[in-house]
Amino acid sequence: MKRRSHSAGAAGQSGDPDTRGLSGHERADPDTRSLSLLMHAAFFLLLGASLTRFLLRHPGEARTPWIIGLSVALAALYVIGPVLGSRPTPRSLLWLGALVAVWMVLVVLAPSFAWCAVPLFYTGLRILPPRAALALVALLTLFVVAAQLRLADGFDPNLILAPPAVAAVATAVFVHMQRQAATQNELIDDLLRTRRELAATERREGTLAERQRLSMEIHDTLAQGLSSQQMLLQAADRTWDTDPATARRHIRTATGIAERNLAEARRFVHDLAPADLAEGGGLDAALHALAARETAQAQGRLTVRCHVEGAPAAALPGRVQSALLRIAQGALANVTEHAGATEAALTLTHLDDRTVLDIADNGHGFTPTASTEARGVRGHGLPAMRARLSQLGGTLTIESAPGEGTVVTATVPLTSITPEDPE
Repeated sequence: MKRRSHSAGAAGQSGDPDTRGLSGHERADPDTRSLSLLMHAAFFLLLGASLTRFLLRHPGEARTPWIIGLSVALAALYVIGPVLGSRPTPRSLLWLGALVAVWMVLVVLAPSFAWCAVPLFYTGLRILPPRAALALVALLTLFVVAAQLRLADGFDPNLILAPPAVAAVATAVFVHMQRQAATQNELIDDLLRTRRELAATERREGTLAERQRLSMEIHDTLAQGLSSQQMLLQAADRTWDTDPATARRHIRTATGIAERNLAEARRFVHDLAPADLAEGGGLDAALHALAARETAQAQGRLTVRCHVEGAPAAALPGRVQSALLRIAQGALANVTEHAGATEAALTLTHLDDRTVLDIADNGHGFTPTASTEARGVRGHGLPAMRARLSQLGGTLTIESAPGEGTVVTATVPLTSITPEDPE
């Protein structure tokens, strides 16, 4: 918007001088510019025709030098007008008074110059306030009627009625165009203001969405890794004196998790894509690697298996793969921390119109409604999964009962996913 305003200002300073003093919208209005050019051309055409008519019909008269001099003066004054602008400043009012005075003297000396009044109507209406402009139009019309009666051989009603009719039509057209231009300018201002407000709203929403996405990314990777490291180091501290071999094993596992978290942190800095996906092989390989890693970190307390059914008709978009992998990581973190399970399974199913990821465990289970709300209070967890899926038009369902384990199902409809992959 700043660039557009700067251009408009430059146009008003170095462009068409007739547009000085107008607002930015008026300068850009092609109708206003076209009408100005038309009236300028009409004025000089009528002035030239009137002077030519006088010279052809009245050669060698004593008033001829005066007529020629006043015609040149009128043309010179008219040329100065656009430089002064269209605002009713003292200079522009003085210029308009001089222009009208010279024209009146010309009409008194040579009535054929009367028709130059039509462009003067436009000039007066453009500069003066409405009442003053109408008074000037009435005065010019009277001079035109008087001049036509002087040229006529006899009385002709058309010479009395035609000039006021022409003046009325010209005034009505100009006033209508001004009102239309004012309405259009208001609409343009409203549109620009609405666009600015919409852009600001979209920026705010984008910022909030990005913050939420980053918080979920950190929760599903770095926070979970740090939690696992804490548990392992605490276990190592408890067994350090009684079972040094087990303590060292815990420390080595914690070191592996730290290395993984470091890779994730570097990936955040690079492009925020999951490290498993960045290594190649797609979502299938990433889920297998996740299952193996979780099994190794559990050290016999939990076995995670991964199974893939079918094959996608086309490569899954990166954001779908990233979301499903993060959901699997978050669900397994819940299994490790809350479920008390000994076995868990990741099942990825590729269907024609959707991709389904099931995370099942044989843990304690829970009542979905009450427990889900409780978990939503303590951290991201399940709410983060739902948020990820809602961005893709997907759904999250939970099947569980006390003592019967839990199945978390994430479904992503592929028909609503565009092929572009912003990640």
